[in-house]
Amino acid sequence: MFKRIFTTVAALAFITVLAHPDARAEGGWPRTLQSVGGSVTLDKAPQRIVSTSVTLTGSLLAIDAPVIASGATAPGSRLADEQGFFRQWSDVAKRKNLKRLYIGEPSAEAVAAEAPDLIIVSATGNDSALKLVDQFSAIAPTLVVNYDDKSWQQLVTLLGEATGHEAEAAARVKAFDAQEAALKQKITLPPQPVSAMVFNGGGRAVNLWTRESAQGKLLEQLGFTLAVPPADLQQTHSMGQRKDIIQLSGENVASGLNGNSFLLFAAEEQGAKQLMQNPFLAQTAAVKQQQVYALGADTFRLDYYSASHLLTRLEQLFVKS
Repeated sequence: MFKRIFTTVAALAFITVLAHPDARAEGGWPRTLQSVGGSVTLDKAPQRIVSTSVTLTGSLLAIDAPVIASGATAPGSRLADEQGFFRQWSDVAKRKNLKRLYIGEPSAEAVAAEAPDLIIVSATGNDSALKLVDQFSAIAPTLVVNYDDKSWQQLVTLLGEATGHEAEAAARVKAFDAQEAALKQKITLPPQPVSAMVFNGGGRAVNLWTRESAQGKLLEQLGFTLAVPPADLQQTHSMGQRKDIIQLSGENVASGLNGNSFLLFAAEEQGAKQLMQNPFLAQTAAVKQQQVYALGADTFRLDYYSASHLLTRLEQLFVKS
């Protein structure tokens, strides 16, 4: 039965949105979304959006796009609520009655059951459902979005154009940019350059944010300089050749963390204390100078909500009262 559903709607298109800000027709609807592989025309603004990427769902919620269901991550963690939705937008999801599609492993059947008119897929990352795109594209137009080389502002702008919520996206970006500019005037930076990271497994593995990451872009906009790890470690990308992280493990952790300050994303103060007590990092410049800062558990993935929280945290840490 499920295969018959796919067969009857085989004419619906799959599109991959890269970074084209002109990926829509001028004016209203219908509008055409351009992609490397072709184009698809949407006759009207989508009303039933399904997001298979918990990373992208927050950006859809932030622009008030009609997202009705979303994939989820492991529930009840430091990052996610009991539904498996990221904590920074958990309350918004509850107010909007956002439905959980599945936890972790994507399901085309769960997506089809929601009768979507637009499906959002991430191209990389642990929440990517790229392997099911052929099945999704037989259900509804499917956008595959790269978030590993975009700021959250670029991402909401792209999604605003795809959903008809350009005004909402522009308003979010404008408000945030004003807050960011005000903070930049007041901030006293810690010793530069900085290693910005997610510190995992007691220091056995580290994801180092690159300049291409949303986190790296935000820090550089505020005047931070990102430390560059040794050249032989710069090719250790993962998860579909992501551009936003460099993975360090084992003996490479200490040599790769060569910043004069450490900024810990997805971490609270206890995480900073644990890093400071790690014997393998005792000789790093940041630990020796006690320049290790936790930026909050909800900064693992940046969207409007977590980026706003991040500005507040940076102000608390680096603006002198």
